[in-house]
Amino acid sequence: MPDYKQYYIIRTPPEDLYKALTIAETIQLWTGYPAGMKAEEGFEFSLFDGDINGKNLELKPGKEIVQQWYFDGQKEPSIVRMILHPHKKGTSVELRHSNIPEEVFDEFRTGWDEYYFGRLQDFYS
Repeated sequence: MPDYKQYYIIRTPPEDLYKALTIAETIQLWTGYPAGMKAEEGFEFSLFDGDINGKNLELKPGKEIVQQWYFDGQKEPSIVRMILHPHKKGTSVELRHSNIPEEVFDEFRTGWDEYYFGRLQDFYS
C-alpha cells in the first residue's frame, strides 16, 4: 500500500493550528461539516460528516498529531502523522500518511491538498 508525504504552509502559529485540528467546533468552521473530535489520545473521531473515521494515537500540543484512519478490511493500520514546525509565515506541516489503500490513493492525495490543508490555507489566509 502506498504512502503519501507532503509539506504545507499554514498562516497561523503551530499552537493555533493544533487547536484547529483537534477541536470539533473549529474543525467544523474550516471544513463546513460536522466533526466529532476531542484532543485526547484514544479518542475515536469522525470528520467531514463521517467520511473520515479514526483514532488519536499520540498528541503533542502545538507539535504533533498521530492518528490511525480506518478503512474496512484493511490488515495494516493506516497511520497519519502531522508534524507542526514553526515557520516565518506561520506553520510548516509535515504530513506523512502511510498504508493508504491503492484504490483510494489518488482520492486521498487530492483530499489532503484541496479539502484538508487547502481549506486550512484558505481559512487562515
